[in-house]
Amino acid sequence: MTANLAIDLDRSSPVPLYFQVAEQIAEAIRRGDLAPGSRLDNEILLADKLGLSRPTIRQAIQYLVDKGLLVRKRGVGTQVVHGQVKRSVELTSLYDDLRRAGQEPATQVLVLEPRPAPEEIAAILGVPAGSEILYLERLRFAAGEPLAVLHNWLPIGLAKLTAADLEGRGLYELLRAAGVRMRVANQRIGARAATQAEARLLVERRGAPLLTMLRTTYDDQGRAVEHGSHVYRASHYSLEVTLIER
Repeated sequence: MTANLAIDLDRSSPVPLYFQVAEQIAEAIRRGDLAPGSRLDNEILLADKLGLSRPTIRQAIQYLVDKGLLVRKRGVGTQVVHGQVKRSVELTSLYDDLRRAGQEPATQVLVLEPRPAPEEIAAILGVPAGSEILYLERLRFAAGEPLAVLHNWLPIGLAKLTAADLEGRGLYELLRAAGVRMRVANQRIGARAATQAEARLLVERRGAPLLTMLRTTYDDQGRAVEHGSHVYRASHYSLEVTLIER
């Protein structure tokens, strides 16, 4: 643990000691006193420094691991993970938002192929059910860690998309470069437990909480140009909304 980090315990408080330790470490992470990648002392040294039992320290660390602030790595120890991605609700792509935030976005294209449009997707995109549309599935990384699984459906012929393009640029950037003028989107945000396949891709346990986002984007003529269904690791991702009184 960094030398300038002080843990001040109130042993007369009804607040459990493990929680006091965890909250003060979490606050140090939020302030930047513990930078991403910083290593904490092992449990024995921490317990000795703070005059606490090893199980108490272990409980505090596990609490922060469960919150996504710390990670245990074999042969390395306990480290601070990268900060949670906070994203404004705007008509922007996740790739562009991550790049602006300095989060080193990377993409693995899992599927890029034409498929018959399922009835629900066809209705959203305004095409006949069963007609050919483009299906896209990607795994998005931030700062080297998996962050989201992205599913998109687009009308055929909207833009020429290749896996190489999608691994180096955001979908919205590519659509705009192809002359698509996106103007408005309908979006719904929710939450659910990770499936086994999602947990494997996102390096989470099965049933871990995920944020979900459904978004349909329209161009300046009111035509649906893209529908997305995405899941995000709740421990690494949040959305920020500004509310205005009318």
